[in-house]
Amino acid sequence: KILEVAKKEKADLIGLSGLITPSLNEMVHVAGEMQRLKMDIPLLIGGATTSKAHTASKIEPAYKNSASIYVSDASRAVNVAASLLSGRQKYEDYTKAIAAEYKTVRNRVEARRSKHTFLALEDARANAHPVNWGAYTPPVPKTLEVTEYSLSVSELVPFIDWSPFFMTWELAGKYPNILEDEIVGEAAKDLFNDAQAMLIKIADEKLLNPKGVYGFWPCNRLGSDDIQVFADNTRETCVTVLHHLRQQTPKPNDEDPNYCLADFIAPIGYNDYIGGFAVTAGTEIEDLLSDYEDDYSKIMIQALADRLAEASAEAIHKHVRTEAWGYSENEELDYDALIKEKYQGIRPAPGYPACPEHSEKESLFKILNVTQKTGITLTENYAMSPAASVSGWLFSHPDSRYFGVGKLNQDQVEDYAARKKLQLSQAEQLLQPNLMT
Repeated sequence: KILEVAKKEKADLIGLSGLITPSLNEMVHVAGEMQRLKMDIPLLIGGATTSKAHTASKIEPAYKNSASIYVSDASRAVNVAASLLSGRQKYEDYTKAIAAEYKTVRNRVEARRSKHTFLALEDARANAHPVNWGAYTPPVPKTLEVTEYSLSVSELVPFIDWSPFFMTWELAGKYPNILEDEIVGEAAKDLFNDAQAMLIKIADEKLLNPKGVYGFWPCNRLGSDDIQVFADNTRETCVTVLHHLRQQTPKPNDEDPNYCLADFIAPIGYNDYIGGFAVTAGTEIEDLLSDYEDDYSKIMIQALADRLAEASAEAIHKHVRTEAWGYSENEELDYDALIKEKYQGIRPAPGYPACPEHSEKESLFKILNVTQKTGITLTENYAMSPAASVSGWLFSHPDSRYFGVGKLNQDQVEDYAARKKLQLSQAEQLLQPNLMT
């Protein structure tokens, strides 16, 4: 559809933006289609998951008829477009310089690939994080009922991490110190004041209504890297199996484990539990955006919605820790400790470094009945809509921690395909960002 419209409208440029990792494969596909259709207009690449390395090593080789340009931020698109559309000589000078730079980037990527070493999957599993389950009693949730949970915008304000908000506007610095910064302090204060005014308006007029859902299930580790989730405490009916990935690169310190999220779940024979949640800043976001015509207000609302979604996740996690699961009933953390996640337990989200494969959201959405209870939907490539939404699993073990799975060797890809009952090509597509080739 993108290419049909571009040809119909005689577009000068095509821009592709990707929010989640499956977008990377779609971009390569679009580039290949542009080559097949003998199109010859520049292709701009941007979005949260993209990079210069991916553009240089995957997209540019697929589209030879014109330039493929990585644009690190939307605000830079104007200058890139001007360089491409300001006459033939400027176009050729600019694209020639980009091509030379991308050749260097490809060589760098290839050099890293050739030096990359992996542990065999069985050796990585042998170096799993050790837990003495015989000396530990997993906490029991207060109820196994799936529970809807919501907080007002004003109640979420204490949970907002403001530092990423300023990053949205390309103001570098940590909150609250950024407000006193000699270089960007005044701009940060003006932005922060505008954000507070918009938050008050959203709260007072109930323009966004954050909502969420959470639940707990009996579970046990299945094999080395999977988690079996049961319907009830009889542990007779399995409702789903969660498939996780293990770090496979050698560790510089022999005492460092090769982590997998399944390491933090007790094996069969112990009564362990896992939680899951999904939250959104509000399904009214598109209607709210349509009420504003100026870009500043729209970007402000979207940035605040993202912060409210993350704040909702932080709030629901605190409720879980201190009440619903209750393993940290006496938790007392100030704002700084809360933002730095100085609490017990983690809430890793499918698509993020510890569990990077997005299709695992399907299991979460199914057993929580997320769409019916919150209005959050999944696209065909597992992005959440509205985008200002967060979902993830809840782990309670004191050792549980965040980590990045990193690059995978082919033996783990094949094992993952077998565990998920997928064709190898399907698994490779799902795991593309974690593959070396």
